[in-house]
Amino acid sequence: MNSNDGFPVSRRGVIAGGVATATLTGTPVGAQVAAPQQTPPTTMPVTLKVNGRNTLIEVDTRTTLLDALRETMKLTGTKKGCDHGQCGACTVIVEGRRINSCLTLAVMHEGDSITTIEGLGTPEKLHAMQAAFVKHDGYQCGYCTPGQICSAVATLNEIKEGIPSHATGDIAAKPKVTTAELQERMSGNICRCGAYSNIIDAIHDVAGTERMA
Repeated sequence: MNSNDGFPVSRRGVIAGGVATATLTGTPVGAQVAAPQQTPPTTMPVTLKVNGRNTLIEVDTRTTLLDALRETMKLTGTKKGCDHGQCGACTVIVEGRRINSCLTLAVMHEGDSITTIEGLGTPEKLHAMQAAFVKHDGYQCGYCTPGQICSAVATLNEIKEGIPSHATGDIAAKPKVTTAELQERMSGNICRCGAYSNIIDAIHDVAGTERMA
């Protein structure tokens, strides 16, 4: 296609010109385009029992448990990693079970007992799992460590309660604390520094068992 002055006109140029023309003819000169109205967020009160204390907070109903803990309650020990439930950095313990706090809403946990890394121990009195991680150097950069420790505590609770995993040979029998069991149950917690071997040693230490090749 050529223009009247002999210069070639590209297909892209024709489309762009058409869009510009439609825009000019569709909007009167001097008219103001109204800004879209924003609907205010829906909020509601929720009482979270975190680390043994009941706390009433007002949150947007779309707020994840992770953001409620970090941004509203200022418990920043729980980390935001992938925010897609794939890395495990946000792992906390809810009613004795580990969950990815980035994948659940805060309003879903009214009255639930929630334990974060801050509720397991203190610098003066470490939880046994925290002490074992220090002893066996189960961390390097430390970013994933809170989630790793919460997951490790939940792992031993699951085995103690007889809950099988994909690595359990006989699901009718009580699982044993084996390296294969620990690796399977901790597989949802990623350590980019690669401290997996030391983490497994730390869990074995707390369980009173030994690593088996």
